[in-house]
This record gives sequence, structure tokens and C-alpha cells, in this order.
Amino acid sequence: MTGYERMMTALRREEPDRVPIWELIVNEPVIRALYGDISYFDFVEREGLDGVTIFEDSRVREWYDEVTYRDEWGIVWRIDAPGIPYRIDGPIKTEADLDRYTPPDPDADYRLATLEEAVRRFKGEKAIVFLSHEAFEFSHYLRGMENLLMDYVLNPEFVHRLARVVMDYKKQVMERAVEVGADILLTGDDYAHRTAPIMSPEHFREFVLPYLQEAIDLAKAHGVPFIKHTDGNLWPIIDMIVETGIDALDPLEPIAGMDIGEVKQRYGARIALAGNVDCGELLSRGTPEEVVEAVKETLAKAAVGGGHILASSNSIHPAVKPENYRAMVEAGKRYGQYPLDPQMVEEYRTQNYIARYGGKTR
Repeated sequence: MTGYERMMTALRREEPDRVPIWELIVNEPVIRALYGDISYFDFVEREGLDGVTIFEDSRVREWYDEVTYRDEWGIVWRIDAPGIPYRIDGPIKTEADLDRYTPPDPDADYRLATLEEAVRRFKGEKAIVFLSHEAFEFSHYLRGMENLLMDYVLNPEFVHRLARVVMDYKKQVMERAVEVGADILLTGDDYAHRTAPIMSPEHFREFVLPYLQEAIDLAKAHGVPFIKHTDGNLWPIIDMIVETGIDALDPLEPIAGMDIGEVKQRYGARIALAGNVDCGELLSRGTPEEVVEAVKETLAKAAVGGGHILASSNSIHPAVKPENYRAMVEAGKRYGQYPLDPQMVEEYRTQNYIARYGGKTR
């Protein structure tokens, strides 16, 4: 099977020849440590990953110094030492700001240049996953998280106005992405911390869920699968997420109490699962031998009967040990062959490797 075929088979909750391996994000320090100065696309090829993740292309509007810049949305970012940008300010501070605000051009000729390159290189060979967003993440980038959550209580109409601005842009870009050749749509808005969702279930239902549903409906209308990515403890809101009709949920953080075996048992007949080898502790501080054990456990819990894509619990960030990432990929290819080894499944399906790193069951 090609990587494309493996990924699409898993998203249909069926068994391919082996469990597909994919990663939402692989940061440059890990790529350089393993292969030197090569591109992300070359890395995907050399590692034999089954999917490739593509972001929309954007441009910097203004640099303030060597590490601080303002983007097309008017959001100010600062780049940390490993090269990851963090939001430090946004342009929407009042209702008047929103009244005169204009989002970037979703139809800019450069917006999907990287996606077009991926389609030329990988179409039909690897699943091309286009990473976009719904309303929540860019709303709090524009407004500030604390301000947005206060708006949920004090000014709900303003929340929906802001969400509409974001969502109209994102839907236009996602629609174009499918037309260009994206195989899978994914939204990356994170809804939760390790212990609980960021907002109450009631606020999630009112202010977040309708816009997630719009993104899913767009994917369905264009005949492509939809993966929902969100970190954290999702148990208080997971029923609502599954009910939207997502095709898969990623990455199911084990250290946040998201045991992939329990999620498989409860929802595996309705959604596929992507994840969930811990990247915060295990891949960053563990040994390759411990990683192999965790991969076996993850496969035993999530991959039986199909419907599983092996990945980390978030991303391959700069703190991940390169040798641990390599151990994860190699173990996935070795132990993820279908039919799965029944002895492995029996031995590992009740284990709980995350407990040694402070992870708890709910």
C-alpha cells in the first residue's frame, strides 16, 4: 500500500497493511539532528511517513526586531530560542477595532504555494493533510485569551462577530485547499489543558462547537475526511466533538488522562484515532527502549481492527530526542503490521506506561 492508501483506510476505520505513521508537526531541530540541512518534504520521504502536513502560507507584515514581528492578521509574535513563535499581542482590543478590522486575503496568490508543491510531489503517494483552524484559536490570538473568555460572559454577540470574521476566512482557504489537492482537512484549535477544557461545556457548545461544525460540514461537502486536533483533557466535551461527525481525533494526550484504549472502546466504532505516544516526557526524557514499549501499548490499545494512525501526543517539538523519535517510527513499522500479534495485544493492552511520568486515569 502507499502511504495515502494506509491513511485513508485507517480513517475509514479499516485495517491497511500496517498502521500508518504520521505527525502533525516535526520541528526543524529534530530534522537537522537526524539528517542535517534537509527540507521537511525530504524528511517525510526519508522517514517513510504516510502523511505530510501542510500549513497555509503567510507573510510578515512588519519586523520590530530580530525575533518579534507582526503578521498579516495584525497579531504580534516573538520567536523563542528553539525557533517557535509565541503570540504576545493582538489587534482587537475594542468593538471599534473589530468594526474597522480587515482580515488577510484568503485568495492571495501565495496562500497555497506550499500545498501546491506538496501536491506535485506527493499526490497519490502520501496523504496530504491541510492544517487550518476554526474560530477559537484565531479569535484568542486576535483578542487575547483572557479577554475572549470574559467576552463569553459579558459580550457574547461580540464573540460571534469575531468568530464570523475568522471563520469566513478559514473556510475560504480550506475550500481552496481541497480544490488544489489536499486529501484531508484538519483544524488545530486546542480546547483544553492537561486537567480540563479551557472553557465550560456550556460555553464550548455555544461559542466553539458551531464553528467546528461548519469546518466539518465543508469537508463533508467536498468529500474529504476531517481530523480534529486538540490537546488536553477532553472528557467533559468529547461527546460533543464526536457528535459533529469528525473522522478522527488527534492526538489524545495520555498525560492529560486521555487513555487511547478507553477512547477506542467508547468511540472506535464512530471515529478513527491518531496518537498518542507521549512527547512531553517519554519522547523528551525517556529511552528508546521505553519508547518501543509505549508504541506496543499504544498499538495494542488503539490499532486492533484498524482505525488508528500512530503519532505522538502533540508534535515532534525541539525537546524530543531524535533517537526516541526514530525508535517510535521504527517500532511502529515493525509492530504495526496487520494482523497485529495477538500475544502483543494481550500483553500490552492493559498496561499504562504514562503512569511513571505522572499521568493519571480519570
